[in-house]
Amino acid sequence: MQAVQFTFSYPRYGLGLALGGIAPGLLWSGLSCTVLRELPPPALPGPDWARVATRLGGICGTDLGTIYLKTSPYFSPYSAFPFTFGHENVGLISELGSAVSGFKAGQRVVVEPTLWCAPRGFAKADWCASCQQGLTNRCLNRRSGALAPGLFIGSCPDTGGSWSENFVAHSSQLYAVPDALSDEAALMVEPFACGLHAVLADLPGADETILILGAGTIGLVTLAALRALGSKARVLVSARYAHQAEAARRLGADEVLQGGDLYTQVAERTGAELLRPLLGKRVVEGGVDRVYECTGVDSALDDANRLARRGGTVVLVGVPGQAKGVDWSAIFSQELRLLAATEYNHAEQYQGKTWKTYDLAIHLMAQGKADLAWLVNRKYALGDYKKALEDLAQKGSEGIIKAAFEFSA
Repeated sequence: MQAVQFTFSYPRYGLGLALGGIAPGLLWSGLSCTVLRELPPPALPGPDWARVATRLGGICGTDLGTIYLKTSPYFSPYSAFPFTFGHENVGLISELGSAVSGFKAGQRVVVEPTLWCAPRGFAKADWCASCQQGLTNRCLNRRSGALAPGLFIGSCPDTGGSWSENFVAHSSQLYAVPDALSDEAALMVEPFACGLHAVLADLPGADETILILGAGTIGLVTLAALRALGSKARVLVSARYAHQAEAARRLGADEVLQGGDLYTQVAERTGAELLRPLLGKRVVEGGVDRVYECTGVDSALDDANRLARRGGTVVLVGVPGQAKGVDWSAIFSQELRLLAATEYNHAEQYQGKTWKTYDLAIHLMAQGKADLAWLVNRKYALGDYKKALEDLAQKGSEGIIKAAFEFSA
């Protein structure tokens, strides 16, 4: 089968770092770390595993960050090479291990990609303290157990990923897709679960004014999560492109801030005063109650800290790296609460009940409280992966929100 893989070697990595900024196409030409290969399908690691035939494999910003060699070296101890890309997925079960129950061949599923204690082969009595509490996103065993290091399916050599015809998943990672959800809607379960986890980590009050920085996929699913969970907060969304602004309005933004000066627009809507320091960006006296930073861009992280009011909250949802040019004075001076929300878990509290984030995401989508299928607005055959990456390098002008690789039945 064909698979798009990340293969690390110092010569490939060095070549990509040296020339990728000048000629981005080199990064996926096969000369750097991203390569299309013919591979045998991954074997089932055990009897409690299943094989999933991919229908759609989503292209995530973290995938692109890896291809562009911008992922922080912090994550390298949790990686092994080569691995097949793709953690966003929807597919059909094509093979079942003898110990898998509750599912059948041909059933449509999404796979929660986190490789926590159960997929890594630990008996329940031996799960780490985090997994025993349902905090699987904080698993302490991501480098050990029966699998090679890897945070997710799509970053582990033993599982494969959804940028291929099939991959394997542990029974604990399988979630049935209701008939009411299209493949496109099912593909959005993973990013929507990220948005839900970010919002449920600290539910905002109805009287808050919220700023979502970034109207890419993560910003939009965070907005969708707020509204699906019933938030009545006033939500401002900063958008770079017209198609993002339109999507944010459709998902329930009260106002979209596009073009012009972001600081002035926030000040006008909150009554904040803009102060001019001797050097650098303006200081905001006042601001919004809460900022969801959904880009992972250094300048946006700096803006998030400056645009939150004294005693306000900043939630990191986009994946940050080695941030440069971030002045942490605002966090100290204004006693900001800085929260981070990564992935999803099995211990979300909502309406007096404990949920797995994926279960809650599917539940809300099936009830019609989050219509996200239309965000998947570009599909490619895997063989056209170079075209896909070229288009995503200019996704603003291309009008892409969520792109995916599509596989025939």
